[in-house]
Amino acid sequence: MSTLAFTLMFAVWLMFGVLGVPIQKELGLSDPELAWVSAVAVLNGSMWRLPAGMLTDRVGGRVVTIAMLLLTAVACFFVAQANTYAMLLVLAFLVGFAGNLFSVGVAWNSAWAPREKQGFALGVFGAGNIGASVTKLLLVLAPGLLTATAGATYFGFIEGGWRIFPVIYSVALVVVAVLTFLVVPRHDRKAGAGKPIGEMLQPLKQLRVWRFSLYYAAVFGAYVALSAWMPKYYVDTFGLELRTAALLTSVFIFPASLLRPVGGWFSDRIGARKVMYGTFAVMLVTSGIMMMPNGHIAINHADGSTTEHLGYAIGVAPFTVLLFLLGCAMGIGKAAVYKHIPEYFPDNVGSVGGLVGMLGGLGGFFLPLLFAYTKQWSGFPTSTFFVVFLLTAVCFLWMHWTVVRMLHAESPDLADHFESPELATSRA
Repeated sequence: MSTLAFTLMFAVWLMFGVLGVPIQKELGLSDPELAWVSAVAVLNGSMWRLPAGMLTDRVGGRVVTIAMLLLTAVACFFVAQANTYAMLLVLAFLVGFAGNLFSVGVAWNSAWAPREKQGFALGVFGAGNIGASVTKLLLVLAPGLLTATAGATYFGFIEGGWRIFPVIYSVALVVVAVLTFLVVPRHDRKAGAGKPIGEMLQPLKQLRVWRFSLYYAAVFGAYVALSAWMPKYYVDTFGLELRTAALLTSVFIFPASLLRPVGGWFSDRIGARKVMYGTFAVMLVTSGIMMMPNGHIAINHADGSTTEHLGYAIGVAPFTVLLFLLGCAMGIGKAAVYKHIPEYFPDNVGSVGGLVGMLGGLGGFFLPLLFAYTKQWSGFPTSTFFVVFLLTAVCFLWMHWTVVRMLHAESPDLADHFESPELATSRA
């Protein structure tokens, strides 16, 4: 039930990624203005994750989940009534509250799952990220919801077109809230019941927590940002129809969500650190290729002639393959980051998981804005992936520096060795 609720709330949280295209056309918004609509939703879906996780530890996930579903349903319904940019911004901010359900689910599932299976359990819950594709799939499978209903009015107050989507979501949110009330055991587990607030916040003083947060900004914040940005990227860069762009974006979203349980399973088996090394390596390679703009090298010769060399261009198909691989890495990496938390902070999953989720989610707030402004400044749409590459490189270098420093501290006698002394002797 927590995964079902999270999937729906994630769909609501990121619905502006696809709906933003017809909204931009109707309200005449610029690219940065449209980016702010998604950004404020992501902001509100990130900034309350710490208190939401702590509250879950104290009162239980059942109560918090039901309350959040119902509150989001109200805000979501009124999105359909937005007629100005200012009104849309306010309602997008309120709807964004849905994103905070993530830290609730992390604390809730950690309280119910045994330690040796927490990586897999949190991975299954985190697969609710697939909600990012729900609006896109609705548009692909039932295009009439957007086109055939445009200009129509139902029940005297529900308008068609893009406005029908938030109404459908608001009804679904109420239904899932009722189901959660009926299905989930009323006697909930509360890992932090009676624990002082100061004690719950104590682990946040550790630098390790903030490092995990940066990792999560790369694997989750960038995922959120790209999920919202890719439909427009495909439309503007490759000239595709919105329906096709939505479908191709789902090719990125599905592995980035559904592979999260696989990432949790791998983290349980081989360790989260090894998984993170593989994640960052794949992200660096894929984003490094995708950030290259189409072009060639022009050489001016002494005789006045000009020749062109090393022409480079990436089409829709190879671009989508690379985006798929990037999504695979992110899906596995998201689970690996959260595997660290119950391992290092078993008694403070709510607060630590909330902070990591909050700062990681804030990456989803800042990155779309960086995508829009770097494109505006550079003139290159591919600058989107330069931002992702740079963030990933910082995470990779910080992680590797931390690991090397730890190994030197634990085994200083090996600091100058490149291989095992016994192995070197046997080879000699």
